[in-house]
Amino acid sequence: MKKEPKRVIRILFILGILIANISCDQISKDIVRKNIAYNTHINVISKYLILTKVENKGAFLGLGDSIPRPFYLFLMILLPLIAIGYALYYLIRKDNLSKILLIGLTIAIGGGLGNILDRIVFGSVTDFLFFDFVLFHTGIVNMADISVTTGFFLIMYELYLNQRESKSLNTENNSKIIK
Repeated sequence: MKKEPKRVIRILFILGILIANISCDQISKDIVRKNIAYNTHINVISKYLILTKVENKGAFLGLGDSIPRPFYLFLMILLPLIAIGYALYYLIRKDNLSKILLIGLTIAIGGGLGNILDRIVFGSVTDFLFFDFVLFHTGIVNMADISVTTGFFLIMYELYLNQRESKSLNTENNSKIIK
């Protein structure tokens, strides 16, 4: 019985992050759709952050934008929804996830849902941010893409921490065996 209030709080936390994430993405895209003309370049921070509006009918950097509609529906909407559904199920069912993994998965799911929502409603995804980090630059992305990427890096960071911890425990156990 004691687990139930924690589970409810955890689910509310997940829903809160998802709603905030998707809302941020959809509001920013709505502002761009209404206020920026296609292929306009607005320098926000010199050449390092540029706003521009493009519609992406594919996935990452336009991959898959010319596939036939039935395949598009399967590859760009149905398959990602199945993967996100499973990830959400995993998030809700697994009580022992670290906070980093929980947040990483949740914001990645939120970003994925934001882009899928665009594909369902508009037939394409609105991208509008270009970053130049001097050593490398991005393609034109949106807040959902940033969420997916941030979530991915948090998940990778958590896996790295787990691997380090596991190696540390193995080294400790091996040294005990040797003694």
